[in-house]
Amino acid sequence: MTAATVFAAVFIALFVAHSVGDHWVQSSCQAATKGLPGWAGRLACWRHVLGLTITKGLLLAPVVVLLDLPVSALGLVLGFAIDSISHYWADRRTTLKKLADRVGKAEFYSLGTPAHPAHPVTAEGTYAPTLGTGAYALDQSWHMFWLGAAALIIAAI
Repeated sequence: MTAATVFAAVFIALFVAHSVGDHWVQSSCQAATKGLPGWAGRLACWRHVLGLTITKGLLLAPVVVLLDLPVSALGLVLGFAIDSISHYWADRRTTLKKLADRVGKAEFYSLGTPAHPAHPVTAEGTYAPTLGTGAYALDQSWHMFWLGAAALIIAAI
């Protein structure tokens, strides 16, 4: 089995698990508080990342076993470490916003929020909340980048 095949299988499993963990496993409390300053936000974010990492492990395990993927313990540890650390970093929110500001994506980051000049409105002209925000798109693309890196590490080491 080639490393490319292992990479593809691992990435697909992590991608599916990421979506489940980020949207179904994460509690409403974690989602609402993980970006807050101080220990309340840090702990909520760590609890979210722990649940997400467990979900990824649980979904990746049968893929590795049933497909007899040649992965090493070191590759798994390093892959999961880079994925969880990068996920925590972005989900603290201020960090990702600062990066977006620094690379010229501030307007896109605010897309879909009241801070954006073309924010969505109701028929009455008031703000219409939406999940389709620039912040969410940048958050998810950040996570996909690091899922790819994690899958590459798991497949190559």
